[in-house]
Amino acid sequence: MNLAGIKLVVSDMDGTLLNSNHEVSGLFFELFKELKKHNIIFVAASGRPYYSITEKLNSIKDDIIIVAENGGIVIKQQELLLSTPIRKEHLSQVELLINSNNHIHPVFCTKLKAYFKSASNGYIKLLSEYYPTFTVIDSIDDVEEDIIKIALYHDIDSEKYIYPHFKHLEPDYKVKISGKHWVDLSDDLANKGHAIELLQKTYNISPKETLVFGDYNNDIEMLKLATYSFAMENAHENVKEIANYCTKSNNHYGVELILEKLIDAKKL
Repeated sequence: MNLAGIKLVVSDMDGTLLNSNHEVSGLFFELFKELKKHNIIFVAASGRPYYSITEKLNSIKDDIIIVAENGGIVIKQQELLLSTPIRKEHLSQVELLINSNNHIHPVFCTKLKAYFKSASNGYIKLLSEYYPTFTVIDSIDDVEEDIIKIALYHDIDSEKYIYPHFKHLEPDYKVKISGKHWVDLSDDLANKGHAIELLQKTYNISPKETLVFGDYNNDIEMLKLATYSFAMENAHENVKEIANYCTKSNNHYGVELILEKLIDAKKL
């Protein structure tokens, strides 16, 4: 494994760069300074909204590129590089499905804020960890802005209790199991792979010059775009099958371990 040629590093957030307490390590911020010295572009690519990612990475937010809402939005230094909202003609169909499954709690994600349904009242505190800027609504019709993503939460298991009810919406939507408790719906082109491919073309960076970290199914498209694709030890089995390499878990500095190797390779 020769990391000396890497020009682009991309990391998922939850389950990858963030530990189980939703924290970024101090070690990562120290390593980021070294990445910057070597002119390596760093991308935070997450299902989280832009404002939640910048909250976690506030001290470096102007030095990185942010791929938010699973690729639905790409922002560099507050400049919007890509936005792929959900087509409005399908939204009523989705709301009917949600309303018929009252164990599922939706989050309607726009560029600047999220919308929770009043029926999810008991889960609002939990949902706000991921979507801290929000308004509570009664119906999807109350959302006037473009919806970039619909995140669906189940408190036991998303793969078992959400995905079977929504998988038939493909190919109109990208339907992704994005975590133990989450399924995300977005436009078919709104995925992390599409966003990273745009950045690779913009900066003339090849897969051999790209390093990607991920842990769940919403990371698969972007992992396929990197020769140096790493699954976390805690990753979903689908991700481990796709990735070319594996690293330690998010609670054991799996991302930082490989970044240290990258920086050492650059110094040779």
